[in-house]
Amino acid sequence: MAARSIASLTLSFGLVSIPVKLYSATEASGTVRFNMLDKDGARVKQQYVSEKTGKVVERSEMVKGYEFETDHFVVFEPEELKALQESPSHTIDIVAFVPTPSVDPIFYDKAYFLAPDKRGAKPYNLLMQAMRESGRSALAKWAWKGKQYVVQVRPGEDGLVLQQLLYADEVRSMKELDIEHVKVSDAELKLAMQLIDQISTEAYDPTQFEDEEKKRVLAAIDEKIAGKMIVAQARQEPQSGAQVID
Repeated sequence: MAARSIASLTLSFGLVSIPVKLYSATEASGTVRFNMLDKDGARVKQQYVSEKTGKVVERSEMVKGYEFETDHFVVFEPEELKALQESPSHTIDIVAFVPTPSVDPIFYDKAYFLAPDKRGAKPYNLLMQAMRESGRSALAKWAWKGKQYVVQVRPGEDGLVLQQLLYADEVRSMKELDIEHVKVSDAELKLAMQLIDQISTEAYDPTQFEDEEKKRVLAAIDEKIAGKMIVAQARQEPQSGAQVID
């Protein structure tokens, strides 16, 4: 099945505008998901309960509050929060080109693919080749789903990758760990280098690794299905006169 684009955007810097399409680079389907059931096989529903009254609170009766002191909140209506959101933008505004290795991967968040849209193939490939030759990637601003992002646009193996970046206050500093630094001898360092050389490879090949836990879970699921260890929620009878579809 051909990949479906999420959005049509414009990659822009200076007087240059490149029409591009945005695609998800990762899949959430990699995780085996379980439903929560009671012991009779019926689905269970999540409910929110008031700490004060113990009664169930419907979503339509909820408001969002920010706790600025213990048990003290300021309340916001949905319209107020919506007014504070970043207006969506179809433009990825490049603000600088930096050496690609200068962006520490610890700042990497969600990744997307960018592909050229109509009449965008030539400038798209020109930008990609120029970034490869210069060893630089682009830093840009992008508003998406009500939030302003800083993103890195870098050349991948077959095209451009748009990488959402975390802000500085979202990444903790290792200085908080107070790591002790100990001097090592030349002989110890030489031995460590030899051990590294013994199992070194030239590149990371993701196909060499598999999710062993996922394989075990799927195998266990198949065993239960084969052994007919199945619980099925009873279907509700259709209302009188309703059409029954096989």
